[in-house]
Amino acid sequence: MLRLATLLFLSLVSLPLFAQEEEQPAPRPAPKVPASAVPLNKQETILLDKEKKTILLKSTVCLREGVLEMLVCPKQTKEHESIFTLDGKAQVVHAGLLAAGAEPGHPARFSPEFVKAAGTKIDIFVNWIDDEGKPQRTNAQEWVRHATQRYFEAPLEFVPEGVRLAEGNDAIRYDDVNKELLFFGPMTPELKEKFLGMSKDASYQKAIESLAKQGEFKKIEADFVFAGSGFLDRGDGAQVYAAEGGSLICVANFGDALIDVNIKSSASNDAGLLFEPWTERVPPAGTEVLLELVPVPEAKGQDSETK
Repeated sequence: MLRLATLLFLSLVSLPLFAQEEEQPAPRPAPKVPASAVPLNKQETILLDKEKKTILLKSTVCLREGVLEMLVCPKQTKEHESIFTLDGKAQVVHAGLLAAGAEPGHPARFSPEFVKAAGTKIDIFVNWIDDEGKPQRTNAQEWVRHATQRYFEAPLEFVPEGVRLAEGNDAIRYDDVNKELLFFGPMTPELKEKFLGMSKDASYQKAIESLAKQGEFKKIEADFVFAGSGFLDRGDGAQVYAAEGGSLICVANFGDALIDVNIKSSASNDAGLLFEPWTERVPPAGTEVLLELVPVPEAKGQDSETK
């Protein structure tokens, strides 16, 4: 645990202290909503397309860099760790999914042992208008990747003669306590060639190859499922829908998730389970998008995980 905390701390201090202010591009038009879609809330941001059995969410890009807990969060909740924000209630999304034929299962369980989230599979698609004014559509998983803005490590008993260690994001470091070579973030082909050229030692060469491989961009490999969240007692006899606190569509497991990934995922406990936006694919903050939530009927004879 101490070792992981140290690596995460090094990752944080290696990030720029001040984000450079970007020139804001002209607002892009919002994607068109099908005429068959019916609004489910007064803001008209949550819609049901009965013909296609699909829920539509008129959302906005709010994050392009950082560690993710959510794919989508309700407005003014977890925008600092979610790619999209929605001006609408999670409970209305839940009701819409029921109307579209989805069946809730359960959020992830953590005790006495981990049980992954379950429920009807939900395919999620992102619609937006690109820089050239053309409509685009992609699977939501294409915008989420395993975290790269962190330290990667590879075992190495000693640093061979000729290998130059230094500070900074473009340099290799050595942990002489844990006997590991460290590198922050993705390793460019040019840096990899430079590091490999420092020594022909086989163990060192293997460590550099490992660091380069670990830092490659990797898409999240998981499905989204209708976990169903739950209700919390407010203390005055009234109950509130738990996912209103932020857990609308999650990529890190939460016990109150409305929609979650069907794998073990974390926002803090294991660096290998962290996710981040695929920055190069996500349009500027403020871009309006239309998310499609499509329940996938369970195949006949398939064991159900919704119980």
